[in-house]
Amino acid sequence: MQGFWEKLPKPFFAVAPMANVTDAAFRRMFAKYGKPDVMWTEFVSADGLVKRNREVLVRDLAYTEGERPIVAQFFTATPASMEEAARLAEELGFDGIDINMGCPDRSVEKQGAGAKLMLKPDLALEIIAAAKRGAPNTPISVKTRLGYNKDILETWLPILLSAEPAAITVHARTRKEMSLVPARWERVKRAVEIRNEVGSKTLILGNGDVRDLADAHAKAAESGADAVMIGRAIFGKPWFFAGAAESRLLPVRDFSAEKSLSPRAVALRGQESTDFPPEAKEKVLEQMVWPEGGLKAAEGEPRTFAKEAFSEALPLETRLRIAVEHAKLYEELLGDIKSFAMMKKHFKAYVEGFPGARELRAELMETSSAAEVEQIIERFLAVRYT
Repeated sequence: MQGFWEKLPKPFFAVAPMANVTDAAFRRMFAKYGKPDVMWTEFVSADGLVKRNREVLVRDLAYTEGERPIVAQFFTATPASMEEAARLAEELGFDGIDINMGCPDRSVEKQGAGAKLMLKPDLALEIIAAAKRGAPNTPISVKTRLGYNKDILETWLPILLSAEPAAITVHARTRKEMSLVPARWERVKRAVEIRNEVGSKTLILGNGDVRDLADAHAKAAESGADAVMIGRAIFGKPWFFAGAAESRLLPVRDFSAEKSLSPRAVALRGQESTDFPPEAKEKVLEQMVWPEGGLKAAEGEPRTFAKEAFSEALPLETRLRIAVEHAKLYEELLGDIKSFAMMKKHFKAYVEGFPGARELRAELMETSSAAEVEQIIERFLAVRYT
């Protein structure tokens, strides 16, 4: 079953599922400021849902309609747990269900789940089959790597394809390599070739070392992947995917023309490109979702600019207030079940690249509530702009 996957544009872009990152607050921020084509939950233990912490873990699966299409990701080494988790996800109305077969976390691997499943292909197939039984009306996908200790893509991928998942995300490194070496996107290209050679309809998503939306387009074009999944580059940038639909109207060759801005941002800043359709520009402007109260144009900038260039064009004042908004939403949605310390990884990303960032970041690292975050940032802004 392909479900929503077959309706997506090419290439499409997705948020990578990341533990204690792609939580409900994080996803709502992206839904507001720059929604990707597909949203993933953080990964959830299927065993925990079935046996231990169902009430708490179900909170990890909370989502809003504005996040659709949204995929629930689970990890387990027990087919029965996967079947039950998939059944629950279908009851909750998820658009898709993803099985993690690539996570290198030791606590996950001790359960025989995540990346360990690459060493047990028969069990991996049983788990996919169990998910299909549990959710017969929901497409099943898999996220994996090139291999465990070595690259086994040539044998591992055909095994997964034989189960006919709707999509497979290939992180272009082995488990042993973690993120210590550059992602090998030529292997994503090979994954596409293998898929085509066996005549499969499964979509291939590439993942690893994607810097920005322009880089995502370039990697999709070079590899032939149907989609690109982005992880670390989206930290502190809820606007990362803003205008992604319009960027597909641009020739890929243009995406290397500007080091810091995409061609869409360049065009919207008045540096007209003959390759940028006027109707695309208008559509970008019409679809922008501004922060409450609107955006102020940075000094010397036109008032209307692409959200794609937020890091360069977004006034620091607004950027920091988006960080406050994120902290408040996290506290509202998850404050009773998760530590506020989880927000620190986001502060590191929001607060960088401007004078005084280091000192402000150090202060934010000591906070334990959204109120403290707001107080510190407002004090910083008051000093900076007086």
